[in-house]
Amino acid sequence: MPCVAQFGIIDEFEKNKDYSDYEPEKYHLVAIDDDDFIDDWWNNLTKINTYFHSYNRPASALARYGVTLIPPESLEPFCNIVSTDNRFKSSKELIDLLTLRRKAISENKYVIHYGI
Repeated sequence: MPCVAQFGIIDEFEKNKDYSDYEPEKYHLVAIDDDDFIDDWWNNLTKINTYFHSYNRPASALARYGVTLIPPESLEPFCNIVSTDNRFKSSKELIDLLTLRRKAISENKYVIHYGI
């Protein structure tokens, strides 16, 4: 079974909330294979501002084994990483992820990432 990273949109972001609890039903998650994609993107992901578990923990990249909050201003750079991947047009996982990102951008929403 592959290790998957999951992404979803937070409808109402709360700055004082700890998002460590796993709530897949709440965020309608999209899953991608962590080993196949995240590893390849890692150097570029380290340039993206994020938060680990809560707004009070600024970071960069993704919490590979935890929860990452990706703010609206970091979504466009993340989309660029996904859309420039050579596998993008042939991967349903990546198309679903990019669709989720575009929706979050258009609605100015945070994205949550659950690591493996």
